[in-house]
Amino acid sequence: MMQIWLITQRELQSFFDSLIAYIMIVVFLVISGMFTWLYGSDVFFVNQASLQSFFAIAFWTLFFFIPALTMKQIAEERRSGTIEMLLTKPVSEWQVLWGKFLATLTLIGIALLLTLPYYFTVWSLGPIDHGAVWAGYLGLLLMSSAYISIGLFASSMTNNQIVAFLLALFIGIFFHLLFGFISANISGLAATVLNYLSLSTHYDSITRGVIDTKDILYFLSIIFMGIISAEAILVKRSVN
Repeated sequence: MMQIWLITQRELQSFFDSLIAYIMIVVFLVISGMFTWLYGSDVFFVNQASLQSFFAIAFWTLFFFIPALTMKQIAEERRSGTIEMLLTKPVSEWQVLWGKFLATLTLIGIALLLTLPYYFTVWSLGPIDHGAVWAGYLGLLLMSSAYISIGLFASSMTNNQIVAFLLALFIGIFFHLLFGFISANISGLAATVLNYLSLSTHYDSITRGVIDTKDILYFLSIIFMGIISAEAILVKRSVN
């Protein structure tokens, strides 16, 4: 556990040293703030004390931001050779991946923490469903965790950051959009399976304030599959 924590600290430090953390947080707050308060389906347009507009835009914003955060975490270290140096120390591939995972999730958590003024401001405007709000934040953290694991898997497959970014987006778009779109246009067992695979189905369920065990298990399954797959690739490459 100590090794994971040290790697988490190292990765967080690299985020803030390279200004990536500051840029990501500022852009995320600007985009989410504009769509929560100013545009289209904002709080004043729907005329009710709700953060659904925020959760809707954060759903898409984080989808693009997370691959940008994870694209270099393995790919760049492999290109520069630092991953090999790291793995010569008393640390396993599993610990390295979980350290990088927790660092990225912590950064996302900080960004979400800074949006709490939205919650308190909306609360001051009228009665708000507090359970739905906290469930929505939980949904964003679970969604982010799933995409971080996918991003780490994509980054472990290549030495090129851009390829890792595009690969993570390509894989993610199936969970984010295509599985749900296809399931809505077909019927039978295939529709049921694809609807279950759709990340948006589980995310929407949680943001409505319904925390179901099957939704939690869905996200945990993606997280562990992504980390396990990335570990398998790293172990194979280290052996070769």
